[in-house]
Amino acid sequence: MMKQTLTASDFFSAKLAFETDCADVYTDIMKKRCDYVLLDVRSTEAFQKSHAITAKNLPTSEINAETLANYAYDTKFVVYCWGPGCNGATKAALRLSDLGYRAKEMIGGIHYWEDLERYPVNRRNVAIQQ
Repeated sequence: MMKQTLTASDFFSAKLAFETDCADVYTDIMKKRCDYVLLDVRSTEAFQKSHAITAKNLPTSEINAETLANYAYDTKFVVYCWGPGCNGATKAALRLSDLGYRAKEMIGGIHYWEDLERYPVNRRNVAIQQ
């Protein structure tokens, strides 16, 4: 039996199949070529405070067959959460995959999107922010 060796090309190709970044998502939005749903998987309160433009909200803990019933099984999702210190997006992508959907994680999350890249967000001002 021949042992298969994973090459760097195999590894990075597979990684790009399951990850994207803020710059690529923003470019897709600006060029109107999103063939996926951008899904913010943080709490509803965090989403209302600030979220990436075009994003929909579905907290990781609420991802299940019932909450996804309006999406076709060929729907692709790009998910994000707080940022590099949070694995909520990874958990969400796993849940989506386990339910038969295709999912990618947007590395960097809202932290990179809003604070580092300064891409536009939808925001609801609350008293503490004023």
